[in-house]
Amino acid sequence: MAKVLIVEDDKDLNNAYTIILKKAGHTVESALNGKIALTAVKKFKPDLILLDLLMPIMGGLEFLQNYNLDSHNGVKVLIFTNMENSPEVNEAYSLGATRCIIKSWTAPQNLTKIVNDVLISRKKAKS
Repeated sequence: MAKVLIVEDDKDLNNAYTIILKKAGHTVESALNGKIALTAVKKFKPDLILLDLLMPIMGGLEFLQNYNLDSHNGVKVLIFTNMENSPEVNEAYSLGATRCIIKSWTAPQNLTKIVNDVLISRKKAKS
């Protein structure tokens, strides 16, 4: 399937998302903040990044400001937050995020479907 980088500071959520996406057949790496993620993307080269906005050390917006999506071959970024329609979410879109997923509204089985749908659209866009 695809390579997914999960950037989430809540260790329990990070582990749960990792298990869910691995069960769906994806190769998964994780980072607990944006600073670690900037290093991880260089080695892991993900197809998709599942990115929390509010994290210590470096949050999702700062990660996006430092990670030039245009130069990374169509990597998709899904914002995973509880801040619906916030200025931070709007800024994430302006920095290249593909979609915003509300944590509290997303059941685990739906996470896999959303990730797979975005990856399918990524494949279509590349061909």
